Amino acid sequence: MEERLQKLLSAAGVCSRRRAEAYILAGRVTVNGQRAGLGDKADPAQDRVEVDGVPLVTPAGHTYIMLNKPRGYVTTLSDEKGRKTAVQLVANCHARVWPVGRLDMDSEGLLLLTDDGNLTHRLTHPSHEIEKEYWVWVQGDVDRALPILSAPVRDSGDTLTADRVERTGTNTLTIAIHQGKNRQVRRMCAAAGLKVERLQRVREGEVRLGSLKLGKWRTLTAAELASLQD
Repeated sequence: MEERLQKLLSAAGVCSRRRAEAYILAGRVTVNGQRAGLGDKADPAQDRVEVDGVPLVTPAGHTYIMLNKPRGYVTTLSDEKGRKTAVQLVANCHARVWPVGRLDMDSEGLLLLTDDGNLTHRLTHPSHEIEKEYWVWVQGDVDRALPILSAPVRDSGDTLTADRVERTGTNTLTIAIHQGKNRQVRRMCAAAGLKVERLQRVREGEVRLGSLKLGKWRTLTAAELASLQD
């Protein structure tokens, strides 16, 4: 699959996408022997991409997975209560991966798993402000709740803030956050007088759940990985 050269260089660990632009402008990147330009794409499976004459090599040794987690699974490596874990659903990936962040047992949707500690730190540390988007089905007075959800909410000593709240139907919302507090969306909805009937994470950063079926997983593309690493 063809991807922009900036994303390929970032996914290979050469540099960030911003730095890759500078490399390209400086004439340091070639594709099949030809000097590359901004906006050029390449397929690493077919094209020879070089930086300063050194062939680009996709890093090996790490596994990056997207799972559409169903309800009823906890996001831990093991559970003392004997509950089903999300890791069990990716047991055939042939790597010892762990969940990146939390997605509570009653929620479903996009869950990233990896064996890359550096990426895990980047995605879970609040300073990086990786935005996550949720579709939420609720019961209650949505008109009354919207202005409450759109402002900072105080709950159990925490100030919970949404980046974006949109009403998408009579009883459905889209909520985007970057804080990542424990059960944040559910707590905000409860504070606004809403009962959450269903909660699905559909995006993390630029990575989207898409049409991946419930309970299934796939590896991330080079472009998706690059977007998370920048």
